[in-house]
Amino acid sequence: MICIELWEGWRAMILTTVLLIALLVILVLFSGIKIVRQGYHYTIEHFGRFTEVARPGFNFYLPFFYRVGRKVNMMEQVLDIPGQEIITKDNAMVAVDGVVFFQVLDAAKAAYEVSDLYTAILQLSTTNLRTVMGSMDLDETLSKRDEINARLLSVVDQATESWGVKITRVEVRDIRPPADIVNAMGRQMKAEREKRAVILEAEGLRASAILKAEGEKQSAILSAEGTREAAFRSAEARERAAQAEATATKVVSDAIEGGSAQAINYFIAQKYVEAVGMFARSPNAKTILFPVEATQLIGTLGGIGELAKEALGSKPPRPPEPAPPPPARGNALK
Repeated sequence: MICIELWEGWRAMILTTVLLIALLVILVLFSGIKIVRQGYHYTIEHFGRFTEVARPGFNFYLPFFYRVGRKVNMMEQVLDIPGQEIITKDNAMVAVDGVVFFQVLDAAKAAYEVSDLYTAILQLSTTNLRTVMGSMDLDETLSKRDEINARLLSVVDQATESWGVKITRVEVRDIRPPADIVNAMGRQMKAEREKRAVILEAEGLRASAILKAEGEKQSAILSAEGTREAAFRSAEARERAAQAEATATKVVSDAIEGGSAQAINYFIAQKYVEAVGMFARSPNAKTILFPVEATQLIGTLGGIGELAKEALGSKPPRPPEPAPPPPARGNALK
């Protein structure tokens, strides 16, 4: 009985020890498992010396021999540059702040090449910001932000290259000049805008005057051309009328040379009718007296008829019979 009890005691002790050892082994194994999150790299040290970088995912290293040295954020990060006062090249005091965007490309260099990465980048950006803006005038600092950003990016990125860091962007966020300079700039801007307004108004008046003069010039040219065309048309009409009158006169002259008395009667009757028409068109003529005899007017009209017959190709007219002599005064009295 005593042996059995001793064996059972030893067996329980052995089982307990085995369980303890197994549990210890499991705990040791679990302590050697390193789960690295996405976006991070862990540096692995062997008795304090860097050996390799643990990538995101499952990693196993022997405990007590290897340990995690630094946990490095590999994502792009932003660092604020605190506001500071900077003296420009023309001795103007401005307050400036900004931001720096950077990303760690080499976890080992970022962990072991610089003591405090964030403080180092901040101090480097601040000092270079003072250097860049201190070499520029106030107007340049206010109007050339892109140039300031480009120069800062080039200088800071070159300085942090040995740390395994890539500076992706540097932005000057705000530039605040003193109040008196702001007021002076406001007055300057107002004067500049007024000057531009006066210039634009003068240019508008000049353009309006030029256009008005051009319009008057074109109007005068067109009026002159119209007057010239009207004069040409009037002269042409008078020329044609004169030609027609000359032709008619020539025809009458030819008829007179041929011994036609009707032509003479026609010519005289035409002038007579024109003269009578002028009397009739007079606005003051109420009564017209003709100091002529009716027989003479009838004889003249008869001559016109005979001339018309000759023009139409009828027989040659007989010479007019002499008018009977007027009766004697004595016979009339009887």
